[in-house]
Amino acid sequence: MTRSVSGGQVPGSPHLGNAVRGLVRRGMEIYSDSPQASAWLRMNLARFDEPLRVAIAGKVKAGKSTLLNALVGEEIAPTDAGECTRVVTWYQDGPSPQVLLHPKGSPPHQLSIHRRDGALSFDLGGTPVERIERLTVDWPSQSLRGTTLIDTPGIDSLSTDVSARSHQFLAPEDTPTAADAVIYLMRHLHSGDVRFLESFHDQRVAKATAVNTIAVLSRADEIGVGRLDALISAKRIAGRYRTDDKLRELCQTVVAVAGLLAQTGRTLRQAEFTALTALATLPRSEMDALLLSADRFVKSDIAADSARLDSSVRAGLLDRFGLFGVRLGVTLIRQGVTEPAKLSSELVRRSGLDDLREVLAIQFTERRDLLKARSALLALDLVLRKEPRPASQPLAVELERTMSGAHEFAELRLLTALRSGAVKMSKDDRLEAERLLGGEGSAPAARLGLDPMSDPREVRDAAMAALNDWRRRAENPLANRQVADTARVVVRSCEGMLAGLPG
Repeated sequence: MTRSVSGGQVPGSPHLGNAVRGLVRRGMEIYSDSPQASAWLRMNLARFDEPLRVAIAGKVKAGKSTLLNALVGEEIAPTDAGECTRVVTWYQDGPSPQVLLHPKGSPPHQLSIHRRDGALSFDLGGTPVERIERLTVDWPSQSLRGTTLIDTPGIDSLSTDVSARSHQFLAPEDTPTAADAVIYLMRHLHSGDVRFLESFHDQRVAKATAVNTIAVLSRADEIGVGRLDALISAKRIAGRYRTDDKLRELCQTVVAVAGLLAQTGRTLRQAEFTALTALATLPRSEMDALLLSADRFVKSDIAADSARLDSSVRAGLLDRFGLFGVRLGVTLIRQGVTEPAKLSSELVRRSGLDDLREVLAIQFTERRDLLKARSALLALDLVLRKEPRPASQPLAVELERTMSGAHEFAELRLLTALRSGAVKMSKDDRLEAERLLGGEGSAPAARLGLDPMSDPREVRDAAMAALNDWRRRAENPLANRQVADTARVVVRSCEGMLAGLPG
């Protein structure tokens, strides 16, 4: 990752991380006589060295488990409506497959697991769902090395208990959430989605929830009644959502993804490719008639080789691809895709998964240290508020100074203010300020709107031009207070970029 320095610190860098670690260690010393407080701080200090924790949230049937499988590239999260989908489940990298059940108030124990039709499955061994704190799935995966994915139960479930588990995990009343960042899935923007995003909008540390939340317009293939241009329509809608003032205040961006298509593309089987190839030999009129409905696709009689395309084979294709995926797969084969690997990569590319992974890398991975520092400060702040004592007062002052004084958090506060409309500027100036503050990525090229492979001299020249421009705005005697304050923060960000660039 390209680093930039600001005011002697790199935004989201080890400099801030080391300072926050020091604060947490001081807290552990002060509260060494409080087992609960010291254990809590020790656990949050250890989080610095763990992978980033990213929770996947959304309403029932938004496609959370399917998207998780697509991100991992294996079917390890149950996607049916079984008991396991009603429990908060952590998926993390491990040396060998293992599922641990963590009962409330009892030590964890291992569950038996097996694979069925290529998918991982496990049961709860008779333990009632309401007695389970969480499940932990260890799985050897490159995709999970840097990120632990947390699958949460559906919000607005018919079961209030199920919905409450997600709310309790993502927006607990008395503790910070265990997640560093959130991917929120929605089928379309509904008032319930806005209410939920508002419910865990942090007001304490940098008001940074908008920066650690990404919204995904999931099941994008269902837009436009499954037409081949459905994903184009979905991306257009996601683009409109990105400009919605209320949504901009609550999340970083909106991405359209066809989760089922992405999952199937990453786990495509030879038998499925063979079946799609057989479907591609059918006359177009017969194929179009088959795809009028799911029932018709499975039950209709067709003239093709029955051994390769009997109703059970078609039912399997429908389950794995959906009507849109079948239509797209057949179309691609007719257009000359003759190898399973090529079809797999085309399905993934068209699903929007690559776009989401790029956003995750820019908005979450690049900000890993900053998000970890934010989580640790929230944990320390909780201890200081719950167990105030005279010896902790200097630490509380230092904590407040870090929250308000660290330029990294100043950037996040200003980003939120700009996106919420609290700072009044022209649209062009606002968008430029957001970009320079890291709204589109923290690397210098992203902040300056340049190609990532730009020549270092071009990056330096652009950073100097931006610095001079925003310095003039900060010093303009006719500028109002809001604009001048905004310009001063942007100037520090530009100075940081220049200080971090090679001479």
